[in-house]
Amino acid sequence: MRVALLQSTSGIDPHANAAMLAGAIAKAKAGGADMLFTPEMVGCLDRDRKRAATNLTDEAHDPVLAAVRDAAAREGLWVHIGSLGLAGERDDGRWTNRSFVIDAAGAIRARYDKIHLFDVDLPDGISWRESAVYGPGDSIVTVDTPWARQGLSICYDLRFADLYRRLSDAGAGILLIPAAFTVPTGRAHWEILLRARAIESAAFVIAPAQVGLHEDGRETYGHSLIVDPWGEILLDMEEGSGLAFADIDLDRIDTVRARIPVLTHRRPLDGDVKLS
Repeated sequence: MRVALLQSTSGIDPHANAAMLAGAIAKAKAGGADMLFTPEMVGCLDRDRKRAATNLTDEAHDPVLAAVRDAAAREGLWVHIGSLGLAGERDDGRWTNRSFVIDAAGAIRARYDKIHLFDVDLPDGISWRESAVYGPGDSIVTVDTPWARQGLSICYDLRFADLYRRLSDAGAGILLIPAAFTVPTGRAHWEILLRARAIESAAFVIAPAQVGLHEDGRETYGHSLIVDPWGEILLDMEEGSGLAFADIDLDRIDTVRARIPVLTHRRPLDGDVKLS
């Protein structure tokens, strides 16, 4: 499978981001990719909530989703939209952080709403309250593709290993982890967590990321990675924006799982913890 990763510095204008994505899809196809993978919030990255509210809409009217579906069909390329911010999808009025897998005919094959929301106070004084604006998803999602079953997640989900256990138990051989990691947490934890998720699931991890200084003033870490089931890094995009390609050998999944069969050795861990 030939994979294309987009590492972007997405801005606040969905129409500009849609044009950028359509161009990336054409370049990915020209580069021989089977599938393009893009970062979290690739359609509009804006921490000014009042301004963002003027640009976000529901799935049916989202211009970025429409542009990606059109470009995917035109180029005959599968595309993973790391995520889009959507409004009007929830009864509680909060927004939705949603991933999409689009097939080569432009059809939506899977949707995943981010389950774990990033509510933290960082040592550098930066605070994030994602749950104040976004509502959490409640469904674990896999999707079959011509190459392998893929398990969907988004950014902060990365820290919750039980999600990836569920995804690999459901047959996922590729774990998708698009992100917009902050620089401090990226430097500390991004690579080690991605490698851990790959090793414990004996699965490929594909993790496209936002990078650099954005229009809204935030700075993201970059270092989009592809990690193989043994935990080896096949691609690190470091701090540049643009496209990168990698060829992955999907037979590696079965080879690693035969070498150390962690999935078949798993045992149920139901019941209370005993205190001695």
